[in-house]
Amino acid sequence: MPEPSRSTLRSWLAGPLSADVSAALDRLRTAPDVQHVAVMPDVHLAADVCVGVVVATSHLIYPQAVGSDIGCGMLAVAFDTDASRLADPRVAAGVLAGIGRAVPPARRNRESALPQPPDLTEAPLSHHRLEAARRREGAVEFATLGSGNHFVELQADQDGRLWLMLHTGSRALGQAVRNHHLERAEGVGGTLKALDARTAAGQAYLADASWARRFAHASRTAIAQEVEKVVLALLNAHACWETAIAVDHNHVGLEEHEGRELWVHRKGAMRARTGESGVLPGSMGTASYHVEGRGEGGALCSSAHGAGRLMSRSAARRHVTLKDVSQQMRGVWYDYRHADDLRDEAPSAYKDIRAVIRAQHDLVKVTRTLRPVLNYKGVR
Repeated sequence: MPEPSRSTLRSWLAGPLSADVSAALDRLRTAPDVQHVAVMPDVHLAADVCVGVVVATSHLIYPQAVGSDIGCGMLAVAFDTDASRLADPRVAAGVLAGIGRAVPPARRNRESALPQPPDLTEAPLSHHRLEAARRREGAVEFATLGSGNHFVELQADQDGRLWLMLHTGSRALGQAVRNHHLERAEGVGGTLKALDARTAAGQAYLADASWARRFAHASRTAIAQEVEKVVLALLNAHACWETAIAVDHNHVGLEEHEGRELWVHRKGAMRARTGESGVLPGSMGTASYHVEGRGEGGALCSSAHGAGRLMSRSAARRHVTLKDVSQQMRGVWYDYRHADDLRDEAPSAYKDIRAVIRAQHDLVKVTRTLRPVLNYKGVR
């Protein structure tokens, strides 16, 4: 491995960085072959590499700068109806229950598996262990939501139109890919490990990560189709697929920046090239945004992927009460029976999404503002 170098760093911040985040960014800047680091306003501490960070290299691939939920992302699509249809508590309860049945949080809740596209089932993975994971987990976890910050939300735009926004990723498959290849990566200092894109090992990771990214995208599409069935049955409304916006925020790919081909890793950051549409969620009780990229080179044409955590999960569970959840979710339909499980996902556990938007005004422009109407989260 080459000697450590000191990269350039550009930041778009919604507030001061904690000492832990600053230290993690300094470690990343001096990692071998890191050419440039861009820090998004939703940055927060995570294992090895912070969430809300973009890293460019010339040939080394850092699986930890992508994370375990490879391909995690967002899908938004409008319906041909008005959000006021959910004002009736009985209708809202029916839709919430229907989504809960149609979109299980985990494989143990799955009554029957949904079919996957042939390009997923027929594409080879690099190792028999990953093939076994695909057979074991892939079929039953496809189109499941997961827990934590993954969600299905029905929203209203400024004109009152009903929209779907959902957030989920590659489930156990992305984690299996990350773990398998980290075992084959070389330590480059501290806890960081890297693979060389010019080697067979590096190419194997890139191919498997690309597969996990496609799996996550297909899974989101299948979830959206299941939600459409619920909305059609109860509201007689269809999804308008020509309005769909699909983005992911945990990936690595070869991109050209300032005349150079670089491996751009995004962990909790979405691509935002000039004119490119994106989805920027708030917390489950606050506004979300559709945005359009401005192609800012210093950010490697990137944007925040959401509000970003203000409190760790453990801190949120210490400080956020059931009363806080109830107050902060006022006006949004959700399953109050799971309120205790949602304390670490309460709006106050996240940064102010409006501050995030202001901090990155030169990265994206807002094209649509949406308010939450109904929120469904899987619980552990």
